[in-house]
Amino acid sequence: MNDWQLKDSATSGDCVHPRLARREALQIGSIGLLGMGLNHLTGLRQAVAADGSPAAGKAKSCIFIFLSGGLAQHESFDMKPNATDTIRGEFKPISTKTPGLQICEHLPGLAQRSDQWALCRSLTHGSNEHSAGHHMILTGHSNLPPGFKPNEPSRTDRPSIAAIAGRATKATNNLPPAVVLPERLVHNSGRVIPGQDAGEMGAQYDPWMIDASPFHAKSYGAFPTHHFDHQERGGSDKRVFQAPQLNLPHGLGMKEVSGRLRLLETLQHQRRRLDGHAETTQFDRLRQGAIDLLTDSSVHHALDVTNADAKTLERYGANSFGWSLLMARRLISTGVNLVQVNLGNDETWDTHGNAFPHLKNKLLPPTDKALSALLDDLQASGELEETLIVMASEFGRTPQISLLEKHYDLPGRDHWGAVQSVWFAGGGIRGGNVIGASDEHGGYPSEQPVTPENFAATIYRALGIPATAVWRDASERPHQIYHGQPIPGLI
Repeated sequence: MNDWQLKDSATSGDCVHPRLARREALQIGSIGLLGMGLNHLTGLRQAVAADGSPAAGKAKSCIFIFLSGGLAQHESFDMKPNATDTIRGEFKPISTKTPGLQICEHLPGLAQRSDQWALCRSLTHGSNEHSAGHHMILTGHSNLPPGFKPNEPSRTDRPSIAAIAGRATKATNNLPPAVVLPERLVHNSGRVIPGQDAGEMGAQYDPWMIDASPFHAKSYGAFPTHHFDHQERGGSDKRVFQAPQLNLPHGLGMKEVSGRLRLLETLQHQRRRLDGHAETTQFDRLRQGAIDLLTDSSVHHALDVTNADAKTLERYGANSFGWSLLMARRLISTGVNLVQVNLGNDETWDTHGNAFPHLKNKLLPPTDKALSALLDDLQASGELEETLIVMASEFGRTPQISLLEKHYDLPGRDHWGAVQSVWFAGGGIRGGNVIGASDEHGGYPSEQPVTPENFAATIYRALGIPATAVWRDASERPHQIYHGQPIPGLI
């Protein structure tokens, strides 16, 4: 049976691609393909519309910036200067390049570039819980799946937007079509946040994870220059940002590589004899992808961000936020279709206390700097019109500021799924544009409420995925990719 189909009702044909059999996947995983785990290669997928042409959409790629913990809308893109001080907070609004549009004073770089980006101030869903909110935004589903487990990922979870994009877009130069960096989202207790992988589609469709940022349970932010602890307990953060090295492992030369490839071919031949048929195209693509990752100089350059020239590091910031967005920018230039960038691990943006000094000094400045540099680079190279950039969190903040005296010295806020602001640029987005609005307290949408389904559909549409596209499970049951319409008015 064929594992994958994209079907467009406007056409009569299907484009199908073979898959690795379970036995073959186990065999390859057991020996380590070229000294690398299969998890580094499972993003190598290819799929096109049934008629071979993309749907409407100007973007060739997407950079999905995720701010885990919840960016406060009042302290970023939806300030309420006329509200009471218990709602509006400590920050002041500043004017942008767009007449009438104001944002936080600690985002001056983005303010100067407002003609290149747009806002949606009315994204809403029904949960104030971290794991549920992550799953909703990262997968584009407002409703949680049956049996949802907030403390661990499950193969009954919905597929993430990154996984869908990886499966439904055409791979370029044998590179993974979807990548997540620089770290997996993990709670400070060590539990992995659900909604990040392919879920019910299966592990073979998980996005390629680039683990460049080591986990730290009590330090957050753009280390080494802007790391912090929410509760200011002190302690060091000696993490080193280091992308995976794609050199051959020690003791593994080209002679040994050839030997491993011959072993894989032998296992493949054995499978043909046992199964009586061969589905070899996907196997060959995985093998060629491994070789390309080892030998392609552009891939090495894309990952080697900490050694970028001094001018580039000054513009992006020599920290985990700057390095991550620089890596994303390079990866989409090499042919990766979607890069999800987690700017900070789980709870980094969860400012329950000490919110204003941490946002002012630790979070907003490196984000503003790196994102401004990304816009400048893509604009200068002519890639901005064909690169969609989106930035969102799992939720926003409560309208009321609060103080948890037991844990924090200074005020903060609580979780709030009812409304958040989402940022868009490139990919045909009309700059200087604001979609939707929140009420006077920044608590609920007052105009044009938008759902996670609309958010995901906006990304899929920009990437050219047909509105009638489906993915098929092992039983050939179709699953719709779109569960809502793209946000109207953005493009």
